[in-house]
Amino acid sequence: MTAMEITIHSAFLPHDDADAALAFYRDTLGFEVRGDVGYNGMRWITVGPVNQPGTSIVLHPPAAGPGITEDERRTVTEMMAKGTYGIITLAATDLDATFERLRAGDAEVVQEPTEQPYGVRDCAVRDPAGNLIRINEIR
Repeated sequence: MTAMEITIHSAFLPHDDADAALAFYRDTLGFEVRGDVGYNGMRWITVGPVNQPGTSIVLHPPAAGPGITEDERRTVTEMMAKGTYGIITLAATDLDATFERLRAGDAEVVQEPTEQPYGVRDCAVRDPAGNLIRINEIR
């Protein structure tokens, strides 16, 4: 049996303010902007780490999905407001410096760098839309 080569191409996180999302991911996290597309008053922004051109995060309007009902849109909006909808885990070689950059960029701090009992040292912040971003330290 031949192994398939599968990689992660993109992950999707909702945003409720495209300009705030762009400022956070580009200016605070230092990601490059790979796409910025508007349609029907909505905006999709694709960003990613400079050293990983094949992996991106697509920041999207939560109401844009086909087949989403108005009740579902309301639920997504409520969950985003509480910070319980979108989650992504990133990794950094210098967790402390990364955390300080996030704090200086006014990221909402959820957890300072901590040694977890399950063997990971990480921190957590929220982006402007309330998405939880955990950052693991690469050892």
